[in-house]
Formats: sequence, C-alpha cells, structure tokens
Amino acid sequence: MASSKIEWTESTWNPVTGCTKISSGCLNCYAERMAKRLRAMGQPNYANGFEVTLHPHVLEYPLNLKKSQVIFVNSMSDLFHEDVSLDFIRRIFDVMYRANWHTFQILTKRADRLAELAPLLNWPDNVWMGVTVENADCEFRIDSLRDVPSAVRFLSMEPLLSAVENMNLEDIDWVIVGGESGPGSRPIEKKWVLNILKQCCDANVPFFFKQWGGVNKKKNGRLLDGRFYDEMPKLSSMFTA
Repeated sequence: MASSKIEWTESTWNPVTGCTKISSGCLNCYAERMAKRLRAMGQPNYANGFEVTLHPHVLEYPLNLKKSQVIFVNSMSDLFHEDVSLDFIRRIFDVMYRANWHTFQILTKRADRLAELAPLLNWPDNVWMGVTVENADCEFRIDSLRDVPSAVRFLSMEPLLSAVENMNLEDIDWVIVGGESGPGSRPIEKKWVLNILKQCCDANVPFFFKQWGGVNKKKNGRLLDGRFYDEMPKLSSMFTA
C-alpha cells in the first residue's frame, strides 16, 4: 500500500504489476517507466520489470489498514489482463469484500474480458469499476462496462487523445478527463474537454478534470476556464478530492 498523488484517489494497492500494450493510450505508459525505475532501484516486487507478475504476499494489505481509504487497485497493471487468472481476481475481490470500510477503484482497458468475467465475480458495494476511453476508437468499452454490476461505473478519459462525441452515458456514474503527461506526451485540445463536460452536464454525470498534462504537468495545472472540476460519484460520502 502506498499513498497516491493521483487526484481522484488516496492510496494504491498493487497485487499485480506489469502489463502489455493494447491501444494507443498505452504508448507512453507511466507505469512501465515507473516499473523499470523501481527494478533498477532493486525493489523486489519489480524484479521482473514490467512483465505481468502476481504478488500474493500483498493481498491482505488493505485488511491491515484500519482507517478507511479510497484505494486504486493495480495502478501498475490491469486487473483484467489475460495473464491474471480468474482465481487470483476472485482472491482480490474477496479481500475487497472483507475490507468493506474502504472504497476500491478498478480501471481496465480490457473491457471484453471484464464483461466476460463480471458475472463470475462477487461485486460488493465498495467496489467501483471503470474503463479507459482515450479516443473515439475505444468508445465500445463503455458498452461493456454498462452491464457490470458495480455500485459505481466510471470512465477514465486519460490520456484524452481525440474528441469523443455523443457518448451514451446511461448507467455511467462518473467521468474523469485528463491530458497525457511526461516524455513524449501528446497534446489535448480544450474543445475536446469542453465537449465532454457538456455531455456530462446534459446527462447529469459528475465530471472530474484531472490535468492538462504535458511535460510540465504541474505548470500546466488543472484549471478549466478558471475553475477546478472535482465532482465525484453521488454514492461517495467518504472522500472529497
């Protein structure tokens, strides 16, 4: 477990590390850069670099954290990667069920496998499920998410790489938007962000603007037309960004 600087969560928990690229949003993966750095530093959980690796020894960490937290699950991987077995995913869900004083946020780009496995999992009310929609080509992931029996269903539109217009936000509870940051970051356009903000307003879906991104993301900030957008799902009562 580690505290997080990600604006929409509080802590991270990585019972799985490592991933493989499947879409354009993966090109400049921050987790891959971080994993290589941690391996070079001798961090034992990253001895395999960015290869998909299971870490059973960290499974029960949330149970040892008695103060309630909002926890991003697998910030350094994708829980629904094909190399993560259904059995191990079920073990993670069991811990989340038992650690019912925490709120767990899961994010995947593998919406097809999510849809396939969702009926085989026990979905406690403290688990939020999200998919990444970085451009219009990934909009199909929203349909896969819609039928998942999660208390909160959310979209992470980061890094936002194109306009994504006329989304069907039915049964979607939250939308996060952000630009890409770090080396080689691709630009985000304000008109894309404003269009998504309008779609959220029209559908009465909470909107969270994370960052403009760029090489110097701190300098570019996260103000949109002079204000911060820190809206959270209506079911959230324990966390204020």
